[in-house]
Amino acid sequence: MALSIIIPALNEEAALPDTLERLKALDPQPQEILLVDGGSSDRTVELAEAAGLRVLITSQPGRARQMNLGASKASGDQLCFLHADTELPTEFVTLADQVLSDHATGLAGFVSIMRGPTGPRRVTTAHNFIKTWYAPLLFRPHLFIRGCRLLFGDQVMICRRQIFEAVGGFDETQSIMEEADFCIRISRGGHGRIRQVNRKVWSSDRRVAEWGFWKANATYIRIGMGWGLGGNVNTLAQRYEDVR
Repeated sequence: MALSIIIPALNEEAALPDTLERLKALDPQPQEILLVDGGSSDRTVELAEAAGLRVLITSQPGRARQMNLGASKASGDQLCFLHADTELPTEFVTLADQVLSDHATGLAGFVSIMRGPTGPRRVTTAHNFIKTWYAPLLFRPHLFIRGCRLLFGDQVMICRRQIFEAVGGFDETQSIMEEADFCIRISRGGHGRIRQVNRKVWSSDRRVAEWGFWKANATYIRIGMGWGLGGNVNTLAQRYEDVR
């Protein structure tokens, strides 16, 4: 099967070079890598084009919309949604193929290690790891029993195209928590279990570095709880300030 990697991006000049270096090191290489730019005012597009990525530009930013656009233009039968500040292991393409060859798996993500110049953020990383389980157990226990786990963007999400299309992709009305909503719809539709694969990917700690440990983790919990209890996503999104 062929893997297409889709990167939604907006003003990612600072984070993108490290991600591109890791993508260049993938062995084997994916079928294609698409960067979907939401109207960057920095060198994001220039860097992506110089690295040989296929670049799509939309005048309507929004991560769900950008990921859907990338999926609609991708040619692979496996889709990977990668944040611009997240790095993959060298063997990722082979790993993705192994995971998705199990047709009982509808969607999968990985163990995201949040790290910065001083090393990993161990407590925040641990919380991000366990919320994959406790969030659906608390808010959607009937789906949890059926194999639902909640994945988030920095965990790097992979699925087969047929499942992505069967649920209609990401909900573009979701201005935040669009990945968790995607997980719920896959489980609700009976398209297979959702897995957190025990392999590491590495994401930037820029939000924790900017906000500080307590504010960042309190914000993560408040938004997650608000979403789980049916809060308005636009109101929740206003609490999630851009730090780029």
